[in-house]
Amino acid sequence: MSAQPGNAFEAMGREDLLRALEMFAKNWLAHDGCWFLAAEERFDMETAIDLDARSWKRFASAEARRIMTTFNIPAGGGLEALERALSLRLYAMINAQRTEWSQDRRCLRFFMDVCRVQEARRRKGLADFLCKSVGSVEFETFAATIDPRIRTNCLYCPPDETPGRYCGWEFMIA
Repeated sequence: MSAQPGNAFEAMGREDLLRALEMFAKNWLAHDGCWFLAAEERFDMETAIDLDARSWKRFASAEARRIMTTFNIPAGGGLEALERALSLRLYAMINAQRTEWSQDRRCLRFFMDVCRVQEARRRKGLADFLCKSVGSVEFETFAATIDPRIRTNCLYCPPDETPGRYCGWEFMIA
């Protein structure tokens, strides 16, 4: 990568680059929230959620493809490829998340232990954003882009009861 005139990132050290990456991830999520609020204000909640799901379907596929290309993750690489790709999403920079394998390694579970969106809403005294329908589209699309054999199941996600938790997803090869 050749340095562009005025490109401050070329001169940054590791710590500053990591801070910049975290800032970009926060900005990306803030933009998503601003977009959603604008859609809700212009239309209504139901329409905003529909548009959000359509947007996430496109974005999740694009994000998965870029991660695969950038980090040489093979298409059709199964649950191992998915686990690696999930760790490289923008979310991973700003939300505490983890994966667990079933004993027979035929099932990968993904948990969002901290969600900035829900945390912000809870701090403001607002109800959780009911993200299950959008999350289902997002995680199904992301996983299927990594490997079309992967099937996704939601373990819990608002509006499900999730006391103290956020969301959990399960992935298996069909």
